[in-house]
Amino acid sequence: MALSVQQQTVYWGVATAVFCGVLWVLGDVIMPFILGGAIAYCLDPVADRLEKMGLSRVLSVTLITLAAFLIFILLVLLVIPTLVTQATALIEAAPDAPARLREFLTTNFPALLDEESTIYKQLLAIGETIQAKGGELISGLLSSAAGLLNVLVLLVVVPVVAFYLLLDWDNMVARIDDLIPLDHADTLRHLASEIDGTLASFIRGQGTVCLVMGTFYAVGLMSVGLNFGLVVGAFAGLITFIPYVGALVGGVLAIGLAIFQFWGEWGWMAAVAAVFALGQFLEGNIITPRLVGNSVGLHPVWLIFALSVFGALFGFVGMLVAVPVAAMIGVLIRFGITKYKESLLYRGKSGT
Repeated sequence: MALSVQQQTVYWGVATAVFCGVLWVLGDVIMPFILGGAIAYCLDPVADRLEKMGLSRVLSVTLITLAAFLIFILLVLLVIPTLVTQATALIEAAPDAPARLREFLTTNFPALLDEESTIYKQLLAIGETIQAKGGELISGLLSSAAGLLNVLVLLVVVPVVAFYLLLDWDNMVARIDDLIPLDHADTLRHLASEIDGTLASFIRGQGTVCLVMGTFYAVGLMSVGLNFGLVVGAFAGLITFIPYVGALVGGVLAIGLAIFQFWGEWGWMAAVAAVFALGQFLEGNIITPRLVGNSVGLHPVWLIFALSVFGALFGFVGMLVAVPVAAMIGVLIRFGITKYKESLLYRGKSGT
């Protein structure tokens, strides 16, 4: 005897609640497994391609692991030290930013900084706030990041988890498929296929876009000699998955730094702006259409909302799962809307 719709709703509702509870309780403990699973998911098509070329699964995964290890070593030797140095210098310089801005405006726009003016009073207030809270906030962020992303997790646990998940990925998918309720197997497989397509387009495709754009912005800003260019470029590339936000935030930050550094040298300031203008053109017209296409179906507002909600509820781990969960929910909502439009609730008597 099959379970009623109400009973199935209760069972799956309880399962969802348990999943969210586990995510909230375990938090940092499951983070390396989430990261390892994400890496394995992204690299599975590469392993499948190598298998089609005649290699065994073990050899395919071993070659991928060696290639990833070599890339990591190159990053450690060439990029990460500079990135850490610039990020540290930027953090240390942040509390002095209001004073430097006041000095800059005093030198170049003395009329704006009359002691009775609103701008002057606001700069003083900002400076006092940063001096009072800035150090505490930065220390809290650094200690939190150190607790979440400690060296042991990054260098040992995540690669090991990713290796074994990638090695057994096809078998795990087959086992999960075997557990699908038979009454709903076709529907669930169709939804799973759509979810996989959305995730593949977004995570693999958009992840590549973020990497390419971060490299482009960092190299471009460093080429024009902008201080902290590597940090600004990497940050802009990291948030490129939210359309226009990466270029907008990174561009505002870079141009703001350029004004301090290159004031009066209009050519260099224009060069900084040109880096982001060119990057936005390449991303919107060439890179994203080729690597991602139009099949993602994730609205920027929906992404920002998902990141905000999951980050507030589950912290850093929630932000890691926000995008894939948002993609899944988006597919389910579109499926639900399709079924709703096929139902009598929507069609009524006029549609019969």
